[in-house]
Amino acid sequence: MPIYEFRCEICARFEQNHPMDLVPDLVDCPTCLAPARRVMSAPHLSAAGSAAFRLVEKTSRSAAEPEVVQSTHPGRRSGRGTPVTANPLHRKLPRP
Repeated sequence: MPIYEFRCEICARFEQNHPMDLVPDLVDCPTCLAPARRVMSAPHLSAAGSAAFRLVEKTSRSAAEPEVVQSTHPGRRSGRGTPVTANPLHRKLPRP
């Protein structure tokens, strides 16, 4: 059953479960029993199983358990730092 949000004029907002075909526009507030009107709110959609959810899960996990770094430049080849070109036109280009 979906969760619907209601707002009491005296107390505050609260949530209740109702079947989609029987959701009332007004309910009694559970605290003060005053009438409370249904409020339009954002749906709570699940992103479980998606790539975005996996990224969020991995990011939150790495905050508590960071990955161990094995080298100073991961993904970089060992050996010469910059590639050397054999094209003679590259000699005329400005150097950084």
